[in-house]
Amino acid sequence: MKKYIFITIASIAVFSTVAISCSDDFVDRPVAYSIDSENYFNSKTDYDNALIGAYDLLQSTFINVLMGEIASDNTFAGGNSPTDVPGYQQIDQMIQTPVNANLKQLWDWMFAGVQRANYILEFKDKTNFVGKEQIIAEARFLRAYYQFELVKWFGGIPMKGDARFIPGDEKSIPRSSIADVYASIEKDLIYASENLSAIPSQQGRATSGAALALLGKAYLYDKKYDEAASTFEKLIVTGKYHLVKTSDLTPQQISGGLTPYGSIFEAEGENGPESVFEIQYTDVEGGNYGQLQFVEGNVAVGFAGPFGYVGPVFADGNNFNLPTPKIVNAFEVGDTRKPVTILDMVAWIAQNPGTKYTKQNQDTGYFNRKYIPRTRRPEAAGDVKLTSPNNYRAIRYADVLLMAAEANNKSKVANDASARKYLNEVRTRAFGDNNHNISASGAALTDFIYNERRVELAGEGFRFFDLVRTGKAAQEIVGFTAGKNELFPIPIEEMQFSSGNWEQNPGY
Repeated sequence: MKKYIFITIASIAVFSTVAISCSDDFVDRPVAYSIDSENYFNSKTDYDNALIGAYDLLQSTFINVLMGEIASDNTFAGGNSPTDVPGYQQIDQMIQTPVNANLKQLWDWMFAGVQRANYILEFKDKTNFVGKEQIIAEARFLRAYYQFELVKWFGGIPMKGDARFIPGDEKSIPRSSIADVYASIEKDLIYASENLSAIPSQQGRATSGAALALLGKAYLYDKKYDEAASTFEKLIVTGKYHLVKTSDLTPQQISGGLTPYGSIFEAEGENGPESVFEIQYTDVEGGNYGQLQFVEGNVAVGFAGPFGYVGPVFADGNNFNLPTPKIVNAFEVGDTRKPVTILDMVAWIAQNPGTKYTKQNQDTGYFNRKYIPRTRRPEAAGDVKLTSPNNYRAIRYADVLLMAAEANNKSKVANDASARKYLNEVRTRAFGDNNHNISASGAALTDFIYNERRVELAGEGFRFFDLVRTGKAAQEIVGFTAGKNELFPIPIEEMQFSSGNWEQNPGY
């Protein structure tokens, strides 16, 4: 069993009754605290429990990854039929509306994360103890993480500083501008990067390196390229992270045919030298489809598995998030990342006689090999399609290098030498030689960096947002309407709760 930072309903019974209600909505309706929350935070244990509660919502970000891929040109929604999970199908076709249960889940769960972080920050000065600076820094990192997800999906969001939302706030607190949200995120991450430890006390906790990486990413999305470049440089020069290489593998992995890139996404590769921030999952806890935010497994993995699968290595799934022929054909000849990213089921069945699966909606014959379920322990709890223990590599060092390449290339005074260096470091690992290095400069180099991000990070949930922030979404995504689909609609329930206080995103 993994012994990382996990949380269960039983272990936070006190915190649950204090800080949250079952709905986990924007303002947690209805409010039914069994303990006066103002009498909490009297000990280090109280702060620790509250912080674990704030981490817990990271596990619900499986939906961000799954829908982020489906929204892009990388994958089709799939499922068992064209009406299986209508919210995913809408996003696949770019016909989403404010009535979308899955967008509502994303909104609710990310705001629940903000709310739990704010609960700590509201009472940050109540009790002093050794190590509190670390807890406050982790809370600020988590708030920034959740707010970054919200601003990517919905644009400007309501913010309340270091305080929890309470019923009625939705009618009086406006949506902040996108610029103000990024300013809040960047302020939190600067603080976190300066106050977090470089070494996590438990796997899965935020570190100064994770804060620098997310800060650089926020700057990149905010088009502050000089700040992004210098931030990534601070992280790179620490030498704490490196691309997984052959010397990092065990003899058994090498004899089993694993490449350095391929090893990253196996169980043995979790929390490895390339992992800057990784969301921890386990198959210990069960769950159900009605309360996915409480499931301790990586739901996106089970959703993406081949339906009715019988055979070696992999396991049965729900047929969502199917790679398109477009992403399959995006890899260059000799790129070792392709067989790691794309499971070609026709070729796999030919190599493993007796293997089979049942074709379902939008079957392409391809599956996302990085994040589909592997063979499971028979004693795994609950529905095995919901309790996949596969960690999500939220920030990989390869992503950092490619973001650093982009930031250097697009700085006011471009540093294309550094951009090429970081880009080619990733390509050398991918091809196993220097013969595929890029020598371009300027706009041509920019395009090479964008293309490299696509194949290096395929299946990891970033493609849609990369296309949006670089202005290429309309030309790449079928059905995408410029001026509308850059953002997703605020859920209808939230608009109704706000009683006209919030304006809906354009086009919805």
